[in-house]
Amino acid sequence: MLRLDALSKIYADGTEALQSVSLELGAGEIVALVGGSGCGKTTLLRLIAGLDTPSSGIIHVGSEEVRGPHAAVGIVFQEPRLLPWLTVAGNIGFGLEQLTTRERQSRIDHALDKVGLATYGGRWPRELSGGQQQRIAIARAFVTMPKVLLLDEPFSALDAFTRKSLHAHLLALWQETRPTILMVTHDVEEAITLADRVVVMRPHPGRLLETISVNQPRPRDVLAVGFDKVKRRTLHALDRSLQPEKQSAQAQGSDEFSHWW
Repeated sequence: MLRLDALSKIYADGTEALQSVSLELGAGEIVALVGGSGCGKTTLLRLIAGLDTPSSGIIHVGSEEVRGPHAAVGIVFQEPRLLPWLTVAGNIGFGLEQLTTRERQSRIDHALDKVGLATYGGRWPRELSGGQQQRIAIARAFVTMPKVLLLDEPFSALDAFTRKSLHAHLLALWQETRPTILMVTHDVEEAITLADRVVVMRPHPGRLLETISVNQPRPRDVLAVGFDKVKRRTLHALDRSLQPEKQSAQAQGSDEFSHWW
């Protein structure tokens, strides 16, 4: 569904943010990108969303090449970015003007129910907590039924309890329409909780280092042996991503517990 072929990005000042990144995501798959600062995770999402242009390489959604903002690609940012002059219902339905009033309202009501805010449609964004605002941002992204949904650390500013609740709401919405999701996170447990695969990136310039499959049934138990095994492997890969490449190659076969946090 989403394919990146040798994607590179060099900025005008000569900074090489991404170097020949190739990645393929299947329909309905959730993939998490993790890596240290400067590995180009957010740059990669911006390129896929059409908010920036690659220096080289190609992005495909299905059989169609993406050259700018695309109707099939949605994005949720770190901040909710709600429109303060619209009600909650107005924010969720902002991209649904092409639908009939009845269909538009049906989608809005259903999305509000799925994120646990069924009675909040008439409220204003300023009346909501940070966690509630981010629920609305997630609902707004899903109602347009994108084929690909990009998540740029949408839960990073929230407390642990709210994050866990939003993970459940996100997966409930995803189960209905099964968009392909590519998410950026610095939280390893979050990546393993949500994703089918975790992709570890190496910085300066951003490159792919290792892909780790998460073969655990949902909902996932962070205390389960299988979960801990994937977490250890991911942390070890993150350790290697921050080491010089020669040292990283030597450490690849090591079973030592990772100390990356």
